[in-house]
Amino acid sequence: MTLCEPGGIMGSIRLGSVFGFEIRIDYSWFVIFLLIFWTFSFASFPFNFPGFSAGVYLGMGLASTILFFVSLLAHEISHSLVARARGIPIEGITLFIFGGVSKTRGEAKTPGDEFWIAIVGPITSLVIGVVLWLLGASGIRAGWSIPVSGSALYLGVLNLALAVFNMVPGFPLDGGRVLRSIIWKVTGSVTRATYYSSLVGQGIGYLLIVLGVIQAFAVSLIGGIWLAIIGWFLRNAAAMSYKQHLLHGVLEGVPAADAMTPNPATVSPDLTLKEVMDEHFLRERYEAYPVVDGEQPVGLVTLDQVQSVPPEEWPVRHVGEIMAPAPDGLTVSPDAPMTQVLEKMQSSGMQRVLVTRGDHLEGIITMADLTVWLRRAQELRPRWVPRRRGGGAGWGGTGTSGPGGGDGPRESGPPPAA
Repeated sequence: MTLCEPGGIMGSIRLGSVFGFEIRIDYSWFVIFLLIFWTFSFASFPFNFPGFSAGVYLGMGLASTILFFVSLLAHEISHSLVARARGIPIEGITLFIFGGVSKTRGEAKTPGDEFWIAIVGPITSLVIGVVLWLLGASGIRAGWSIPVSGSALYLGVLNLALAVFNMVPGFPLDGGRVLRSIIWKVTGSVTRATYYSSLVGQGIGYLLIVLGVIQAFAVSLIGGIWLAIIGWFLRNAAAMSYKQHLLHGVLEGVPAADAMTPNPATVSPDLTLKEVMDEHFLRERYEAYPVVDGEQPVGLVTLDQVQSVPPEEWPVRHVGEIMAPAPDGLTVSPDAPMTQVLEKMQSSGMQRVLVTRGDHLEGIITMADLTVWLRRAQELRPRWVPRRRGGGAGWGGTGTSGPGGGDGPRESGPPPAA
């Protein structure tokens, strides 16, 4: 159920790796784990398989909840395996409150890639569902243990339901991605396809919200609220996925040198925190400064980092002690694509990247620079013209201010920082 590419919804815990994919659990996952466990143990299993003790139902609930998320993980691994086979790097898989996501570094290059990456997840859930359903049904007919065969039967039905739900044509669900691949194939424009499939996804999200409200008043309050929450999430995910696509489209082919602010103001790692506060943060408007030792960039210091230290320690603490080291995902070369800059901002959480050539600081790129390109994409929507740099149809404009142009805004005044 690849809904988005979260950069950590609430924070996450690393479990390990499978087939080279890092597996993480978002903190929000524990909410849905407990909800499903409670539903299995105190509602579904006692209703469908009466006559057992509370301990048996708790055991069935715990085992079935764990196995359900194992099957959900298998669904996501299938996405990741096909994506990797098609040349798309996978950073990892995260389970969270609304299912699972495979975090990719890049998008499908062809409609065929998009189709097979999307469709393999529901196929995996379908196969798991059929196997478990047959196993459970055969076990019940053969007189096997009801807790075992009943749990298998119930998990089979859930996986079949998961396969059906994921084929709902609401982007960015798997079905929505299949729809996008079809529109992409027909129109030749991935942006046009993303736009229309995103609209369908938002429409389905609104429909689920309405149905949830009706169910909350007419049938079940909890079930209705949960359905409305899913609809709200799908609507937001669909809208955000289109914006992310536009952002990647704007940044594609744009080198970091075109978007950076050159020759930023810098500070020394030997400055005390009091000096950097009095001489820089309190006098200038910037909230972060590159830290340079001689001519070599060694890190980045922010106002938040300084404020995290008690003020009485500022005279004896130095910038070099609290800065974020430059090698930790904070630097790119001037020729690096802006998509790589965005990835580094997301992974580091700093929202700033230093542009370096060798040991020399060339400039700095902030999130404000990226929003310029995103705003430009939104202004161009929904115009679609062939990209100037080749490779399929997309959106664009006239002149040199589009992707690849070098006329991005520059701040005036003293040497800029961030």
